[in-house]
Amino acid sequence: MKKIGLFPGSFDPFTKGHEAVVKKSLQLFDEVIIGIGVNSTKKYMFSLEKRIAHIESLFADEPKVSIGQFQTLTVNYCQEIGAGFIIRGLRDSKDFQYEKSIAHMNFDISGVDTVFFLTEQRYSAINSSIIREIHKNDGPIDSFVTNPDLLV
Repeated sequence: MKKIGLFPGSFDPFTKGHEAVVKKSLQLFDEVIIGIGVNSTKKYMFSLEKRIAHIESLFADEPKVSIGQFQTLTVNYCQEIGAGFIIRGLRDSKDFQYEKSIAHMNFDISGVDTVFFLTEQRYSAINSSIIREIHKNDGPIDSFVTNPDLLV
């Protein structure tokens, strides 16, 4: 049976830290689906189309990676696509405390388990909210995002 992992997020934008988590997860999973969660009440800086095109460009040569989108509970999307695992990256202990609670709840309601990957230290300070703020104020984000020109 194929081991499929879902890496969910809004990815507004998809950072070098996210990219590193996907690359690590490819060592464990037969297929990794990057699932862009869409919340109709949330205001995104980068359009869904730009985010998808950006992520596709990063993994164009990796047949084990695909991109999807969903507007439901993450575990419901996992069941829809046949993913037995949720992939999450951890930067610090605050991330772990937050993600641990969600992982327990997801497992309790669906049986879908979560696999955590520690972010490489060089990416531990990268935060999408901060990157959006830098971008909004015309600052350079290429240190934090691969090919940021694809987002604009």
